[in-house]
Amino acid sequence: MRTYPRNSPQAAARIVALLLTSDGHVCSSEERALDKLDIAGQLGLAPEQFAQIVQTLCEDHSIAHAPFAPMAGQIDTPLLATLLVEIDDPALRRKVMRLCMAVAIADGHLADGEIALLAAVFSVWGPAPALAAVRHGTPPGILRGHERAASTT
Repeated sequence: MRTYPRNSPQAAARIVALLLTSDGHVCSSEERALDKLDIAGQLGLAPEQFAQIVQTLCEDHSIAHAPFAPMAGQIDTPLLATLLVEIDDPALRRKVMRLCMAVAIADGHLADGEIALLAAVFSVWGPAPALAAVRHGTPPGILRGHERAASTT
């Protein structure tokens, strides 16, 4: 997996891209959420740069022969932890968490891969991003799903 500088827009975008692709596909409602929220702009990237990070992530998965849509319990935890520690700025973590939650709920359904990835992020980054997400309008039911996933891991 390629590396990005610590707390860089690219490292943050890769976490959002991981969530975006964690269910195995990107649906039109998720694409609309990306555009509506200007996720690329919020992370300091041009839209084509975010698309390139998603493409690079897919290529890295393909080269590594990694499962593209990890199900709960099948995430490569050491690799994910390595990617997550590239972001240690608390404000950037909160922003990435809000963006991930927005993408995850965009299609009205949380897939197993999305729940597993969110649970892993909460596990590494702690509960503070989850609380910030609630304050910013994330439906409480989303967090209950995280709690169920976290209690089984």
